[in-house]
Amino acid sequence: MAALEEEFTLSTVPLGAGPNGLLGVEQSDKTDQFLVTHGGRTVILYKVSDQKPLGSWSVKQGQIITCPAVCNFQTGEFIVVHDNKVLRIWNTENVNLDKVFKATLSAEIYRIHSIQGTEPLVLFKEGAVRGLEALLAEPQQKIETVVSDDEVIKWTKVFMVFRHPVLIFITEKHGNHFAYIQTFSSRTLSKYTLFHGQEEKSVIQNFTASVDRKFISLMSLSSDGCVYETLIPIHPRDPDENQRVVRSLLLKTVVAGNAPSGVALTVLDQDHVAVLGPPLPASKECLSIWNTKFQTLQTSRELPQGTSGQLWYFGENLFMLHGKFLTVIPYKCEVSSLAGALGKLKHSQDPGTHTVPHFVNWETSRGYGFGSQNSEQSKRILRRRKIEVNVPPPAFEQLLSTIKKDSEKDIEVELCKFLAVKRTPDFHAIVGDIVLELLGRHTTEPSFYPRNSLMQLIQTHVLSYSLCPGLMEAALEKTDVQMLQLCLQQFPDIPESITCACLKIFLSISDDSLQETEINMESVSDCSDPVQEKMDEQTEILQNGFNADEQNCDSCDRKLNQKPQDAAEETTSCPVVPKRAALLNAILHSAYSEMFLLPHLKDIPAQHVTIMDWICLLLDANFTVVVMIPEAKRLLLSLYKFVKSQICICSELNKIEVSFRELQKLNQEKNNRELYSIEVLELF
Repeated sequence: MAALEEEFTLSTVPLGAGPNGLLGVEQSDKTDQFLVTHGGRTVILYKVSDQKPLGSWSVKQGQIITCPAVCNFQTGEFIVVHDNKVLRIWNTENVNLDKVFKATLSAEIYRIHSIQGTEPLVLFKEGAVRGLEALLAEPQQKIETVVSDDEVIKWTKVFMVFRHPVLIFITEKHGNHFAYIQTFSSRTLSKYTLFHGQEEKSVIQNFTASVDRKFISLMSLSSDGCVYETLIPIHPRDPDENQRVVRSLLLKTVVAGNAPSGVALTVLDQDHVAVLGPPLPASKECLSIWNTKFQTLQTSRELPQGTSGQLWYFGENLFMLHGKFLTVIPYKCEVSSLAGALGKLKHSQDPGTHTVPHFVNWETSRGYGFGSQNSEQSKRILRRRKIEVNVPPPAFEQLLSTIKKDSEKDIEVELCKFLAVKRTPDFHAIVGDIVLELLGRHTTEPSFYPRNSLMQLIQTHVLSYSLCPGLMEAALEKTDVQMLQLCLQQFPDIPESITCACLKIFLSISDDSLQETEINMESVSDCSDPVQEKMDEQTEILQNGFNADEQNCDSCDRKLNQKPQDAAEETTSCPVVPKRAALLNAILHSAYSEMFLLPHLKDIPAQHVTIMDWICLLLDANFTVVVMIPEAKRLLLSLYKFVKSQICICSELNKIEVSFRELQKLNQEKNNRELYSIEVLELF
C-alpha cells in the first residue's frame, strides 16, 4: 500500500517555473544530499534530513545556468553548464565558480547525465553523446548531428543495464515523436517512431521510463489525461533501420484532460507511478500515486497552492514546487498486492492523505477504464472476476484448436492474436501450455516443427525449463543453435546435462553451418582472445621487482619459443569464429552446480577441452587425457609458467612482510612524537 508522509519545505527561497525558476534536482554522492539548480545563476547543495543547505555557488552576473547541475559519482565533484557551452567543475571546498575548472565546448549541451557505475554522459542538443573524460581531453572536438532538421529533444534519461549505460532521448518534429536509444556496450544508436493507438488523438505532455533486461518501458502522460506505455527493445534486430512502436493505454484519466496548468509523471517502482495535476477540471492540483499493475489509485494529496508541473523522485522522497517553494514529500510503498491495491490492507494514514480504493471496471475496456460505480456494484464485479479469473481467454482456446490441426502459418497468425491480448496474472502458465501443445504435436508428427512460433513464445520472457520440458530437447534434436542460445540466455533452471548437451552441439557444428545461422552477437565485442592477451600482458610486466621470464621459468620459455610464429598467431586470434564464441558465452553465463556439472564434462571430446573457461572443472574431469594429448601441451606449459610466477611473487612479498610490520609499529608510536618531525626510514 502506498502512503505519502508529512511534507516539509526544503528551500525557503521563492522559486518559479520556466527558465528563471527551478531547473532540476539531482542526487549527490551522499544519499541524503541533493543538488538544487535555480534557473538563474545558483546551485545549492541541501541535506534533506537536516532540512538545511550545505553550500551555495553562483555564476557571475551576465551568465545563465542552462541545465541542472549533477554530481560525478566517480570523483565526488559537481558539474554545471552555463551559457549552453561552458562546463564548470568544482567541489565543496570551492567558493567562487568563476575560479574553478572551466571548459568551453564546440556545441550546445542539452543535459548531463550522471548515475552510479559510470562516468557522466553529455547529451548535446543535436543528439550526439560523449563521455565527460573524452570531452575534457579535447573540448573543441567536432560534435556530429544525429537528429534531423527541426527535430527538438523533449526528454531524456539514462539507465544501467548489465553494468553498461543505456541512454534514451525523445524528440519532437511537427507533432511526431521519435525515441533514440544509445547503447554503450555495443555502441549502437537506434531510432524508433512513436505511433498513437487507434483510439488516441492527443498531445503528449510528459515522459517517464523504467527498464528491465530487454526493454525500456516508456510511459507518457497525454493531454487527454491518460497514461500510455510503449515497450522499446534495448537491442533491436536492425539498429540502422527506423522502426515503429505503438503506444498502448496503461491508465485512464489520471488527471483532467487539457489541464490548464502543468502536469508531471514519474516512475516510482515496478508497479507504481506518481502523477502531478488536477484530477478534475474544476479541482485543485494533486499529487497522486497509481498502481499500474492493478490500475488503481492508491493515495493522493491536494496541493492548494498549486505546482509548476515539475516532479522528481529519489529513494523515498518526492520533490516538487508547492506554490513557490521546493517541497519534499516522503513516500512509502509496500509490496504490490491486490488487497493493497483495493485499499483492504490495515495501515495508518496521515490525516491529510486519503486513500481511494478505485475499483476497476472489469466489464469494459478489459481493465483500462475506471468507473464511478457504487461499492455494491463494484463488489459484484469483483466477485464475478474471482470466478472468471482462471477461465482461459477466447484467443487461447482458438489458438489451441489451431495447433491441433492447422498449418504453421495459421498457428503464427493465431499466436499473434493471442499475444496482442492484455496479459493476465497466469500468463506464464498459459504460455507454457501453448509450448507443450506445440511440442506434443511435434512428437506425433516429427515433420511438424513450428520454429517461428516457439521463438516468439520464448521471447515473451516468461518461460523457464520447468514450464516447458522438452523444448530444449527438441531444439537439440534439430540442432537449432539459435533457439538453444535464446533458451540459455533466458531460462534460469536448465539442468547441467542439457547445458553440456548444448555445449557439445556448439563445439561440433561446422563453421559453414554457423555462417548461415542467425546468432545474437551481443556478448562478442571482437574476435580477439582477451583472456590470452591479458595473460601475455601479465607475463611481460615487472611485478614487485620480479620478472616471470627470469629465474626458473627459462626452461618453459625455451619450449614455448620453439615456434615463435605459431605462438604469435595463437595469442593474437580467437581459437573459434565469432558466432561460435557467442554460443559458448551463452554456456558460460548459464547457471550451474559444480557437483552436477562435473560428470557430464567427462563426455566432452578431448580436442574440445582446451577452449573453455571452466578450466578447473575441465582439468579435474579430463586430467589424464589432457596430459596425454599434444594439443594441450602449450596450455599446460602456460599454466605452469603462470602459477610458478605467482609463487615467486608471493615469495618476494613474504620477504618484505617483516619490514611492513616494523612500519606498522612505528605508525602506532606516532602519538609520542612532537607536532612536527622529519623521519628517515631505512629498509634493508
